[in-house]
Formats: sequence, C-alpha cells, structure tokens
Amino acid sequence: MAVYRLGVAVSVLYCLLLRVSFCSASRIVLPSDSNKVSLTLYYESLCPFSANFIVNYLPKLFEDDLISVVDLRLVPWGNAKLKGNDTFECQHGPAECLLNTVEACALDAWPKLNDHFPFIYCVEALVLEGKYLAWESCFEKLRLEAKPVIDCYSNGLGKKLDLQYAAETNALEPPHKYVPWVVVDGQPLYEDYENYLSYVCKAYKGAAVPKACSGQNLNQIQDKETIHPVCYREIPASTLSSRIISSIMSWI
Repeated sequence: MAVYRLGVAVSVLYCLLLRVSFCSASRIVLPSDSNKVSLTLYYESLCPFSANFIVNYLPKLFEDDLISVVDLRLVPWGNAKLKGNDTFECQHGPAECLLNTVEACALDAWPKLNDHFPFIYCVEALVLEGKYLAWESCFEKLRLEAKPVIDCYSNGLGKKLDLQYAAETNALEPPHKYVPWVVVDGQPLYEDYENYLSYVCKAYKGAAVPKACSGQNLNQIQDKETIHPVCYREIPASTLSSRIISSIMSWI
C-alpha cells in the first residue's frame, strides 16, 4: 500500500511539473509554424503500449524545450470499429470507449497543449497503474474544472468528436496496423515509434538546432521491421497460428 501511495504521489507531482514546464515554454519565442515538425499520435486509451508511450516517452518532448519546434496532436480512436447508426465498438471494451471520449472532450475543451496534455498524461498514468476507473481524480490533481469535459461527454459533442477522430484515423495512408501509431511529418514510424525523437530532429529544418537534438544520433533510425510492443488492429496471422498450435499442444 505504501508503494502504491508513493507511486500515485510521484504521478501527481509529475503532472504538476508538466504544467509548470508548459507555462515556462509558453514564454519562449517559438519558431514559425512552417518550421515546426508535425508529430501525431494515433492511440486508444486502454492499450497499455499507448499509455506507456504517453507516460514514459512523450514527456521527453518537454526536456530542453524540444516541444517549441513540434506541433503535437493526439488522436484518441485507435482500433475502435464503427458499427451501424454511428455506434462503435472499442478494442478494450466500453471503459475504453468512455475514456477515448473523455480524452477527446479534454482536447476540445482545452485546445492548448499545456492544459490537455497533463490531463491525458494523468489518465494514462492511471491506466498503467490499473486504476483507470479513478480518472476523474485527475481534475482535482491538476486543479482543472471538470464541467467542460463532463458536459461534452453528456451532451453528444463527445460522440461527434469520436466520429471525427474515427474518420481521420480510417483515412490514414498507409492505413494504421496497430497503436500506438506515430506519424512525423506525414510519415508513419511503424514499430520504431519509441525512437521518435530521432525522426523529429531529422525532420526539423529550422535554422537553430534544438539543444535536445544535439545529442540525438540520427543514424539510430531503424527500418520499419523493428519490433516494439503494440496493440494490433487485427491479430497477425503468425500470432493467430501460434495460438492455435499452443491450444492443440495443450490437449495432447
């Protein structure tokens, strides 16, 4: 119990520090939008690998002010499937549909990155801890007003946002195969998504090289076959075959 409480305290403190770092970054002169690198994360809220990327990898953007040259977008839809009458089914069940919509509403209610990212970080940290049912605690932890998000979820706007994110995700070329699906300047990183900083630094064409990029080895960029854990849109045939073989062997 003591270890869990310590983990929660650390998560809360980090969320608050994120908000402080955003406020500091907002006072820095930013490059023009034309020089910024587009970084888009297509994800779903209860995929543990999406949560891990948001909690343990994306915060690196805020070190050495790399975020000042990046246009970060989050798209919470992932592997959900549209059904009839504008209904949908989420890969990890109804709880994931709820949190996808909550995070979509947070993005709409708080368009500024320094408001919505700490909230989404907080929720996804709870996902990693297996405590995602306590997601509403993030409002209090971050001193955010809950009403805009709750109203959005309740009045139908959240569903409209879901459908917009569904359309964007389903229009991807090439189509996404899994989440997290990370795209830098229109190019998917495939399973090398954890190495996204190298791609961002390579894509940046501004005059002043960000401090964070000076330590990046751009030769570390891998091909798209690099294996990292993901939540597949469809179970790959090889994985399905291995499961069938394992089941058969268990009966022998």
